[in-house]
Amino acid sequence: MIVSPAFANKKFAILGLARSGLASAKTLASSGALITAWDSDEAARAAAADIAEIADPMEIDLTGFDGIVVSPGVPLIRHPIARKAQAAGVPIIGDMELFAMARASLPAHRVVGITGTNGKSTTTALVYHLIKSAALPARMAGNIGVPILSQSPLPAGGVYILELSSYQIDLTRSLQCDVAALINLSPDHLDRYHDYEGYIAAKARLFAMQSAQQHSIFGNGDDDTRSIYLKLAAQKDRDFCQLAEPTDLKGQENWPSLQGPHNLENAAIAVKIVEALGISENQWRRAMPHFRGLPHRMEIVGEYAGVLYVNDSKATNAASTAPALAAYPRIHWILGGIAKSEHLDECKPNFGHVVKAYTIGESGASLGAILAPYMPVISCEMLATAVAQAAMAAKPGDVVMLSPACASFDQFKDFEARGDCFKAAFANLTKDAHE
Repeated sequence: MIVSPAFANKKFAILGLARSGLASAKTLASSGALITAWDSDEAARAAAADIAEIADPMEIDLTGFDGIVVSPGVPLIRHPIARKAQAAGVPIIGDMELFAMARASLPAHRVVGITGTNGKSTTTALVYHLIKSAALPARMAGNIGVPILSQSPLPAGGVYILELSSYQIDLTRSLQCDVAALINLSPDHLDRYHDYEGYIAAKARLFAMQSAQQHSIFGNGDDDTRSIYLKLAAQKDRDFCQLAEPTDLKGQENWPSLQGPHNLENAAIAVKIVEALGISENQWRRAMPHFRGLPHRMEIVGEYAGVLYVNDSKATNAASTAPALAAYPRIHWILGGIAKSEHLDECKPNFGHVVKAYTIGESGASLGAILAPYMPVISCEMLATAVAQAAMAAKPGDVVMLSPACASFDQFKDFEARGDCFKAAFANLTKDAHE
């Protein structure tokens, strides 16, 4: 756990005691802060009862508090805590801001911050892999799942690699990343912002917190990301503000877990990041083929009867699925769940790669109607049925891919459970073949 004298004798309220909130509470308590904490869940409140006063920040006087630490899941655009905090003159912050406040008391280190609409987790994991392969101490945290404050501090010379959502950036005021990267931008999370421009502005704040001598890296796949790059490049030295051009990066055919144009873009950004940290091309090239990727994101599950099975369950919208369809020339595409939009326009340029589509879940019928003019469609409803149908139709050299373009909550508790179901269905195929 990270502790810091920066919090001693200060007073914080905490709203939300899930992973990052509870980690914040433990860090603050161990650092000598006074804490008032609240969560709507009774079990979550009980987990903090021995280190905090349990009370709802909405029902107490906030005068004199040094900050209100809220979960990234709290929608500030409509939650009344935002107005109450403003009236009391108390900043609303998150665990990333607490980390920023604690940095001065940690051993000398560097911080990498990675954001974007899609590809954050893969790029973050790849950067972590390349840094570890270069024998540098490293921690991976943030939106990728492990709270930064719950991890032990790195020794001197270490690198913290943070995946940052727009929500986390919203709750951060002073996180100066030695290297910050924006992968791409497309409309997402618009229920949390007044409009798309508000979402873009949230992402851009990551670079506003940097100094002129800190590195800024940008993807080159969309106009909105390039626009932020151009504005910043006009203010910073060219060496410190770079556009990552995927076409400049050679060798992708040797990186099995980084197939497709989207992963080439992720790799190009990761390379720019690690080179900004002083890692040589010889070092990162040796490590790249050994990157195994993340579960549920273009995860190669295995091969059966000459057919490759790929689990891309983390693709919960059409923009995430589109690059997956570009990765292979002959795909049996399993999709469906709870659709986030009424179209699949982002996927349309790659429809030619789809041999056949297999729809599942709540949106199966509507997605099938969209796809029927372009490809054969089989309505399967259940994921295991779709895998079995695809296995019967696929030929050697084809790919059976789960890339749902939808949320999972109609049939599964989360995208991980959906991906695990796909992997279990593949395991049953291979088991049946050996019985």
